[in-house]
Amino acid sequence: MSLAKKITPHIPYLRRFARALTGNQASGDAYVQASIEALVEDPSSFPDDLDVRCGMFQVFLKIWSSIDVNQSATVDTGSTDAGIVDRRLSSLTPISRQAFLLVFVEEFSKPEAASILETTQEGLDDLIAQAAREMAEQVATEVLIIEDEPLIAVDIEDIVASLGHKSIGVARTRDEAIKLGQGKKPGLVLADIQLADGSSGIDAVNDLLKQFSAPVIFITAYPERLLTGDRPEPTFLLTKPFQPEMLKAVISQALFFEQSAVLKNAS
Repeated sequence: MSLAKKITPHIPYLRRFARALTGNQASGDAYVQASIEALVEDPSSFPDDLDVRCGMFQVFLKIWSSIDVNQSATVDTGSTDAGIVDRRLSSLTPISRQAFLLVFVEEFSKPEAASILETTQEGLDDLIAQAAREMAEQVATEVLIIEDEPLIAVDIEDIVASLGHKSIGVARTRDEAIKLGQGKKPGLVLADIQLADGSSGIDAVNDLLKQFSAPVIFITAYPERLLTGDRPEPTFLLTKPFQPEMLKAVISQALFFEQSAVLKNAS
């Protein structure tokens, strides 16, 4: 099997990682494309001591670290929040963020993540602890949860509270979400895709973001449907079922970048 065919199944998840790392769909996707092009040009650059998934992420991070755009492309200079993002980028160590995302979002084992980052497991543990300390400094906010499964909603509320944030309520439908969001204007939205009455969490989010700006995390059992490379797509996307640590990591990333996400409904 050719290298291209081997890496293709991992590209959607590399996009998710890249977008969370940079806080921007355009720059994240650009780095993924640069990684693919580098491998096409020189297949021998792919590490032969790692499996395909680990090797793909290692190649991506080497590209990300070697191209100067990784700082300037992360910040949307046309946004009024660009100054905020720029300051936050300077306060969070990039390599600790990489370690945290690899383990808690992409679900690499610690030995795999250490291999990707070319460090020891002890070094990886230090990086994860550093990221947790840095992200704990985020300002607390109010959170709107759009989720039609009661047990999952309770779990999310507990996780939100453990991070020092406050839930303003749980919406099971698009109409409930709009009513809750318009009244409170939360600082973060966590949205399921398919809701109780057949309505769409995507539509609910698009309606809410016409009224206020807030970072959004979408939750779905089928992330590959929203990670095709077409635009617009969510920057922050969590796969069901999820580990509590995964949700904590993504919440911290979303608040770090204050990234909103308006997108079309998925088929």
